[in-house]
Amino acid sequence: MENTGLKILIHASTWFAPFLVPFIIFLVVDDDEIKKLSIQAILFQLVIGALIVISAILIIFLIGIPMIIIFGIMAFVVPIIGIVKAITGSTFNYPIVGSWIR
Repeated sequence: MENTGLKILIHASTWFAPFLVPFIIFLVVDDDEIKKLSIQAILFQLVIGALIVISAILIIFLIGIPMIIIFGIMAFVVPIIGIVKAITGSTFNYPIVGSWIR
């Protein structure tokens, strides 16, 4: 349950400053777990943003519509799961990018 507040802030920042807050926390905090979570949060936002843009382009071919719905829901739900895991004290790795950072 160490640094629970920072973990919650990193996950919740997806709705108000998805890049700025995790980056500042990465620079300020010395805890390796928090640094890892900050990098994962930034990478997750970049990947989801790219997937949503690609899906928006693919709307022309109609395949992008379900993709943009899925990625939009994912961008909203995954941080909520991260907040719940942080409150309970469990470790959480973002999907897609969680295995990129060791």
